[in-house]
Amino acid sequence: MDQTHWNANPKYCLDSCVTTARHEAVAALAQELQGALPEEPAWALSSTPSKYLHIAEFERDPVDDSVPFQKDAAVTLETGHLITVDSAFLHQEQAVLASPVLDQQEWSCVRLVYQITGQGSLQLHLRPDSDNFDYRLWTTNKASDSWLIASVDLPNTTIPYQILLEGRPERGSNSSVAIFEIHIVPGYCIECNFEEHHLCGYSNSWNPNVNWYIGGRLTTENENQTNSNHRGHYMYVDSVYAKHFQEVAKLISPMTTVPMAGCLSLYYHRHEERGNIFSVFTRDELGHYEEIWRPEVYAATGWTLVSIDIKAPHPLEEHMSLGIRPCWKSQALNFLEPTFDPSIANCDFENGLCLYYLERAETKVWSRVSVKPNAYRIGDHTTGTGCFLLADTRVTSRPGYVGRLHGPFLPGNHKYCLRFYYLLHGFRKIDNALILYIYDENNVAQEKVWSLAYSTKAVWRQVEFTYMKPMLSKIVFVSICENFWECGLVAIDDITVSLGDCQISAGSLPGQCNFESGDCGYIQDEKNKADWLRVRGHTPTSYTGPKGDHTTGVGYYMYIEASLMLPGHKARLLTSYLRGSSAPQCLIFYYHMYGSGTGILSVFLRHSSREHDTVLWRRRGEQSVSWMRAMVDYHCDIRHQIIFEAIRGPSLRSDMAIDDITFRRGPCEDPGDTTSYSGFSEYFNEIEN
Repeated sequence: MDQTHWNANPKYCLDSCVTTARHEAVAALAQELQGALPEEPAWALSSTPSKYLHIAEFERDPVDDSVPFQKDAAVTLETGHLITVDSAFLHQEQAVLASPVLDQQEWSCVRLVYQITGQGSLQLHLRPDSDNFDYRLWTTNKASDSWLIASVDLPNTTIPYQILLEGRPERGSNSSVAIFEIHIVPGYCIECNFEEHHLCGYSNSWNPNVNWYIGGRLTTENENQTNSNHRGHYMYVDSVYAKHFQEVAKLISPMTTVPMAGCLSLYYHRHEERGNIFSVFTRDELGHYEEIWRPEVYAATGWTLVSIDIKAPHPLEEHMSLGIRPCWKSQALNFLEPTFDPSIANCDFENGLCLYYLERAETKVWSRVSVKPNAYRIGDHTTGTGCFLLADTRVTSRPGYVGRLHGPFLPGNHKYCLRFYYLLHGFRKIDNALILYIYDENNVAQEKVWSLAYSTKAVWRQVEFTYMKPMLSKIVFVSICENFWECGLVAIDDITVSLGDCQISAGSLPGQCNFESGDCGYIQDEKNKADWLRVRGHTPTSYTGPKGDHTTGVGYYMYIEASLMLPGHKARLLTSYLRGSSAPQCLIFYYHMYGSGTGILSVFLRHSSREHDTVLWRRRGEQSVSWMRAMVDYHCDIRHQIIFEAIRGPSLRSDMAIDDITFRRGPCEDPGDTTSYSGFSEYFNEIEN
C-alpha cells in the first residue's frame, strides 16, 4: 500500500484494548510517511460538541422507559474529538492512519465509529510484521449524514501486526472521511450481550409494525443471563404492534470478514402461539439464505441455552427472524475447529493418488503419468513437469472402457465448491469423454453434475461448480470409451474442494495476480521499445506462445509479441514498490517459452542501495509447450521492485508469457524450479509412468 502523510499536528491514538479519539491520547499515533510532509494536514483532529452516533433504530422498552427506543436514529454522545481527512486539504489520493505494533494472539474484533460525507471510501488493512504486503479486511463507500458502526474480525495470529485505516475522500467534491472512535475488543464480532450502546454492530431490518426492541430491567438470575441480580439488556419482539399477517422482524449481525466455523451458542426465551416462526438464518454476499436453526418448542419457561453449528467460509450475516414475542439474547459465541477438513479431497497427483482410488477391475484405465518438458506434448498443470492422471484407451486390452476414479467421502449438509482441470486430446466424440457424478455411501450414483460440453485442445481448462447433498457423499470422475477409433486421451489435475459457494470469490490477495481483472498495478518500463501485452486465447503467430492462460485456460495473461519487436529488443514489467521484509520471500510465477526462436526471460531485483539490478532468475531459449512453474527465493528488507524482463530472440517465434504471480513468505517450501539459470531444453517427447 502506498502511504501518504499524516497531519503533523495533533494525532490519533490506537490502543490494543479500547481506543477513543480523545485529545488526551494524541501522543501514540504512528505516522506513515512518504516524501515530504504536505503543507496542509491530511488527517486533522477536530472537536465535536454535539455529534450523533448512529446505532440502528431501536425503540424504548415499554416496560422500562429508561432504555432508548426506536424513534430517533441517533444517540447523542459526549463532547469529544474526531479525526478527519478532507478533500479540500488532501493533495494525495489517500491518507493512511497506522496503529502501533500490536501483539494480540487471540481472536479480536475492531469496531469503528465513522462517517463518510459526500463521495469517498474508508478501508481497513492488516499489516503483518515481516510481510511485503498489506491485507485489506474491510472497505466501505457508504455516505451518510450520521455516524455508522463497522465491525471487523482480526483472526488469531502469532505474528505482530499493525492496523491501517485508509481514507479516500473524492478530490474536488467537498467530501470527507471521519473517525470518532476505535475499539479493539477480544472475541468474535458477532458475539454480543447487548449491554453496550453500540449493540456490537447488530442492526434492525426496519419494519413499520414489528421490530426488535431493547429490553432491560432489574432481573433475577433466570431472567437475564448476563448480569444476574443486576440491570441487564436483551433484544425482544412483541406482537402488540403487529397489524398484518406474516410480518417479520429481523435482527442482523455484522458481516463476517474472515473465514470461521464452529459452534454458536445463545440463550432465548419464548412464549408465542402456534403458527409463528422463530429461526436463525445465514445470508451470504450473493443474498442466499440458509436456515441453520429453529426451536423445537413454542414456549420456554426460562432462558434456554442452544448451540448451533455455523460455517462461514465466506462473508456471512446472521439473521434472527422472528414473529410474535420471543425474547432472545446472545450469551456466548464459541468457535471451535471444524470437525472435518474438505481439503482431504484435494489432489495434484504429485505424490500419488492421495485419497482417490480406482475400481479394482479398471486399474489400467486411469494411470498417473508425467511428461518431460518438450515442444510437442503438454505437461501437467501444477508445475509443467509434474504428474497428472490420464485415461488412455491405448493401454487397455479392450476396444472400449469405462474408467471410474472415486474420491473420499465428505459429510452431508455442507455446501462444497469443487474445482479441477482437464485436458482432452484425440476424441472424435466427446459426449462421454469425462463425466462427474455424486455417489452416496452405498456407492450409488445420486446425480450427474457435470459433463464435457465441447472439445479443447492443448490447454488445461478449469471447471468449477457448487454442490450440496444431505447425506455422506463423494465425487466420482468417469471416462467412457465405446469404440477404440473414436477415443483419445483425457487427463485431470489439481482437484480442490473447499467449503462455500464457488460464485463467492475470495478475491486476489495482495501479492497475487492472475491478470483476470487488469494488470494489478504492474508498470511498463517506458525506456524500452516494447511493452508486455495483456491478452486471452492464443497468440497470433503460429508455433509460438500459449494457446490459453494458466489460471483457467480461457483467461488473461501477459506476453510479448515478437512480431512487433526486433531481435534484441526488450520489454520490462515492474511491480509497484514493495515495502521490504526482514523475512525471506518466495516469488512464484508461471512462464511460457515455446518457439524455435525464443529469447531470454529474466527476473530482477531493483532497490535504491544498488546501482544495477540484481538477476534472481533467468531462462534462455525454448523450454516447453507447457506453462512452467518458477519458484524464486530472495531477501530484501528495504523498499524495492521486482522486474520481469523479456528479450526477443532471433526469429518471430519468440513469444514469451507470464501468469499467476504470487509473493509469499519464504523460503519456498517446494523445491520446484530450483535452477536459477538454464539454457535450451534437451528433453524430447517422453511420457514417464
